[in-house]
Amino acid sequence: MSAVSSTARSDARPSRLAELGQLGRLASPLVVNNLALAGMGFADTVMAGRLGARDLAAVAVGNSIWMVTLLMAMGVLMALSPITAHAWGARRPREVGEQWRQAVWLALLLAGAVLVLVRLAGAQLERIGIDPEIVPVTLEYLHMIAWGAPAVCLYLTLRFVSEGIGRTWPIMIVALVALATNVFGNWVFMFGNLGAPAMGARGCALATALTMAGMLVLMGAITARHRHFRIYRLFTRLDLPRPRALLSMLALGVPISAAVVAEAGLFSVTALMMGTLGATVVAGHQVAMNYATTMFMVPLALSSATTIRVGQALGARRVAQARFRATTGIGACTGFMTLSAITMLVFREYVVRLYTTDPAVAQVAISLLLMAALFQVADGLQVGAAGALRGYRDTRVPMALCLVAYWLVGFPLAWWLGLRLALGAQFVWIGVLAGLSTAAVLLIWRLTRVSRLPPAPGPAPVQMPAAAP
Repeated sequence: MSAVSSTARSDARPSRLAELGQLGRLASPLVVNNLALAGMGFADTVMAGRLGARDLAAVAVGNSIWMVTLLMAMGVLMALSPITAHAWGARRPREVGEQWRQAVWLALLLAGAVLVLVRLAGAQLERIGIDPEIVPVTLEYLHMIAWGAPAVCLYLTLRFVSEGIGRTWPIMIVALVALATNVFGNWVFMFGNLGAPAMGARGCALATALTMAGMLVLMGAITARHRHFRIYRLFTRLDLPRPRALLSMLALGVPISAAVVAEAGLFSVTALMMGTLGATVVAGHQVAMNYATTMFMVPLALSSATTIRVGQALGARRVAQARFRATTGIGACTGFMTLSAITMLVFREYVVRLYTTDPAVAQVAISLLLMAALFQVADGLQVGAAGALRGYRDTRVPMALCLVAYWLVGFPLAWWLGLRLALGAQFVWIGVLAGLSTAAVLLIWRLTRVSRLPPAPGPAPVQMPAAAP
């Protein structure tokens, strides 16, 4: 058989349905993971609410600061997923282990940065107008939860390696165990059960920090002992840090981090804008946003699965297959969000009833769900395209495009229409819709350009057996 015909056969595309099946198998455990992690935040909020307004407020403020700093570190470490996927596709298992051992050093550096940033942010609480009554409790929460940073950053390195090689089931198992552990830890340390002192908000932070340590231990045990991970020889030795490898990860990961934080920041600022429009508007906004965020867990998982599928195809030098997988992933994200939007439009009154019986809040929430239904489709497009671009290891230009979309289009429009012209909450969300739509158009445009480029030069794939994910 000629080399040309061999390449053509290796680049042959399966049916769209078969690719959706592969994508779904990868994404399903990640959906459970996303929902379980969201459940941890929900449990913290509900259980802190039983302690009183001060502790609930401290947990809310402290967790918002913690999540921003953690999201920054997580975004950087997400680079390990496409890096590992490319190595897996090229059948270079030794490279997977080498990259992970370098990522360990990067994770420790990022954990140190998180510790510093959390303490610096805590020192500014009173200056930014946080109620002095809750500042001491918030500081206790932050100083305690920050000690979980090394464990969670190291866990993320193992998580993204597991993603990159297409083994997402351990991530689901760890998340479900973490959810149960976190709730139990809250019960013990927040309320003083089983002989432990009642620590309130600080106990919530301790439970979370211990849960993160447990996630690292469990994920480490799985990757060290399960047969699916033996070929990568992750724990065979300790490598010294290599500046070139670390800089390469940072070059790929920092733009991912910036893009993720830019989008999250837009939604955070939107919530602050709503706060100027009154308590009823804030409550209605929270109802609509909570439902939309829950639905977003599915395309977020599909986006991560798309990164894996595209990266593995490119590692194997299957350019047409990578493009096929990218379009399938984007279609899956957009298709699900379209169904979600239809559900919002048809059943929005029933959805709102699950959250509130207050007629004024319900009216605001119903009106905002109409807007949410519109931006769901744009959100599906942009998150799918972002995942595909990460599979291509293209992150710098997408970062710039996201910054333009969210902060030069979305934020100014939301502020101008909603606050400056005083048109109300729906027009704040029009700004969000404009930002997400702009991001979707720009990222699809970028993917169209990148997917037409020839693969970068590099070592040819190694001929060796490896189980497909």
